[in-house]
Parts: sequence; structure tokens; C-alpha cells
Amino acid sequence: MRTLLALMLLASLTACASKLPEPNPRMAWIDIAPDPSDTLMADRLDGKRWDDGRYYQVMPGRHELELRYRFEAGGGGGGFKMDSGPTIITCYMELHYDSFQPGRRYRVEARNAANQPMAWLYDSQRNVLARHEIFPRCGPF
Repeated sequence: MRTLLALMLLASLTACASKLPEPNPRMAWIDIAPDPSDTLMADRLDGKRWDDGRYYQVMPGRHELELRYRFEAGGGGGGFKMDSGPTIITCYMELHYDSFQPGRRYRVEARNAANQPMAWLYDSQRNVLARHEIFPRCGPF
């Protein structure tokens, strides 16, 4: 069991250690930027699994970005388990944007406010282009 856990940890670290590819000037580049205490990863692009959680690179036009966002929800002080610790919550959020432009860089950020996850798509001037539109699917998975 420990060997399997160690291998999974090592495999997840190799993705972080690998160099990002060079952006294709004919495509749009979308950086994924979590809060330092959370995990935010690219999960699906237009309904298909995306291989690298650190970015998206898309053709110009309309795309649906699905993100996986993990954060710690406060524990203790409520409910029946007064001594319970924090819980890790995983949410899947979707962003839709119609006008990705070739050669441009975009950025997705997510935050947790009072256990309500939020995500935004920004352009290079920090203008908000999209917010997650559908109530996120969240749970302890």
C-alpha cells in the first residue's frame, strides 16, 4: 500500500517538474493559477480529458474549460462532530468563453469564499472575460 502511495505521489510530482511547452502563436494559451493554499487544475477541454493540469492551449474561438478545484473547508465548531478537522472539498467548475484569440494569453483563477468556490477567466490586462456559470459539482471526492 505504501509503495502504491509513493508511486502515485512521484507520478504527480513529475508533471509539476516537467517544463511547459512553448506556446503556439496560432493558438490561445490559458494559465491556471490557484491560490497558494489550494489546488486548481485544467481537467477537460470541450468535454474531453486534458492531459496537463497546468494550462490549456486552444484554437481560436469558443471553448468550454472544466477545472478541478480542491480546497480545505473549515472543520470543528459545527454540526455533531465538534472535534472534527478540516475537510478537503473537490469541485468541478466550467468556464465558457466565445472569443479566444490566437497568440493571446489568458489566466484562470479560483478562490474559496465561505466554502463557495468561484472561478474567473482574465485577459492579459486583468479584465474579467468569464465566470463559472453553472453551480459547481462539489464533494469530498
